[in-house]
Amino acid sequence: MRYITTIYLFLAFTITSCSYKQTQVLLQQNATDTVATKSYANISNYQIRPHDILQITNVQANKSLVDITAGVAQTNTALGGAQINADNYAVEDDGTVALTGLGRVKVAGLTRVAARNYIESLYAKNILTNPLLDVRIINLKVTLLGEVKTPGQIVLTHDNTSLIEVLGQVGGLSDKADNKTVQIIRGGQTPKTDIIDLSDARVLADPRLIVQNGDVIVVAQNSRAIRSEKLQDFSSIASPVLLVINTALIILTLIRR
Repeated sequence: MRYITTIYLFLAFTITSCSYKQTQVLLQQNATDTVATKSYANISNYQIRPHDILQITNVQANKSLVDITAGVAQTNTALGGAQINADNYAVEDDGTVALTGLGRVKVAGLTRVAARNYIESLYAKNILTNPLLDVRIINLKVTLLGEVKTPGQIVLTHDNTSLIEVLGQVGGLSDKADNKTVQIIRGGQTPKTDIIDLSDARVLADPRLIVQNGDVIVVAQNSRAIRSEKLQDFSSIASPVLLVINTALIILTLIRR
């Protein structure tokens, strides 16, 4: 009876261990699949494309384009409603945005800075004096999975946003996190995974820390958390089994009397 019990418990522990490994592989596979469907570029070099959302404001007056061009007869609404609100503009399928006083302006293929300079030059010709605009692409995101305080997506609104900044926005790593093997998965049809050791201060100078649109950041559990989880799973399986075995032994003992 004791021999059978030992075999059973060994099998239960093995199954639990395999189940955990399968879960980890599935998490990483899902992250890789997510990466393969997105577009990639360092934010500072990202080229605007159809369906991006641009936020355009007047830095000097902190006003929308509609406000600062209020005297212009041609309104953005009349151009087809590409404006989402006072500051946000959707890039249409043809790569243009409809701007008050200018009509449709081609921005696809331009970087954020190039688009800003181009739009400023167009307004400076006939509409505004020395315009000073701010252009941001507000639909660029990274995804965080695993042992972070708040898993999910973070919008990238600034050039050269680092992994440290992104983790700060989600509250940092959880108590179970392995800070030595943080994965950054990025790429197109052939995603690449970079392993970052955040326990090493020298990593702060690593250029790989600059996140890109579509990055998936996966933080695995540390070894202590893994052992604890395995022990809990083992206990949850072993406890009812031992109860059944003990009950059976009691019944056999009573029968033999």
